[in-house]
This record gives sequence, structure tokens and C-alpha cells, in this order.
Amino acid sequence: MDAKRILIVDDDRDQQHGLAIWLRAQGYEAVFAADGIQAISAARKERPDLILLDIGLPGGDGHLVLDRLKALSHSASLPIIVLSAKDPASHEDRMMKAGAEAYFQKPADNAELLAAIRRALGEEPIVDAAAA
Repeated sequence: MDAKRILIVDDDRDQQHGLAIWLRAQGYEAVFAADGIQAISAARKERPDLILLDIGLPGGDGHLVLDRLKALSHSASLPIIVLSAKDPASHEDRMMKAGAEAYFQKPADNAELLAAIRRALGEEPIVDAAAA
């Protein structure tokens, strides 16, 4: 079985690297985009199964990226989980109404993030949270 591909959209290289290591340990493949323009292109080129999207991005913030991805036929049904340092009180409702599957403030709880990823991908939940 091929590993599900997750597109990490974040301009922080340390965040990309940390998420990639963690995702690979969970059995996923990680691909990257560092700004809004790359995110739209990578969603088409890489054909991810899910996108982890930061809000604070150069080249179009996460709100714009989410709106564009949901408007394009190749990515309209892609599950998108927002993972951002931005205050949820100011952004969560807007992102969820625009089509995000979930919203997490950095640093996210690994077990909760993994559960949201698995739900969004239609996978069975992991019973032992310590495995995350």
C-alpha cells in the first residue's frame, strides 16, 4: 500500500522539517510548499491526499490559499487542516467556514493532530494514543 501524501504549506523550514519527520514516523509521505503560490502549484503537481496549511504565508496568506484551493477542480475536495500560530479566536471560524477540516494552534498536540489527519483521510483511528 502506498503511503498517503501530505502537503505541508509553511514558510518555517524548521516547522516543515519537524512535521515531515513526525509524519514519516506515522507512515505518511511529506511534500512541501513555502508560500501561497507554491501551495497552489504543489497541490496540482504533487497530488497530495491532505494539506496542512499555515495562515501566515508570503505570496498569499492561508485564507487566500484555502479559498483558491477550494475553488479549483483538482483540489476542491482535498481535506485541509490549518496548523497556525495565529490566534484561533481571529481565524478559526473563518477557516472552518471556508472548508478547512480542522484548525490547530501551534504547537499542536500530536495525538489530536494525528486523529484529525486520520479522520480527514478516512482512516481508522489509532486506539493507543501513546503511538502518536
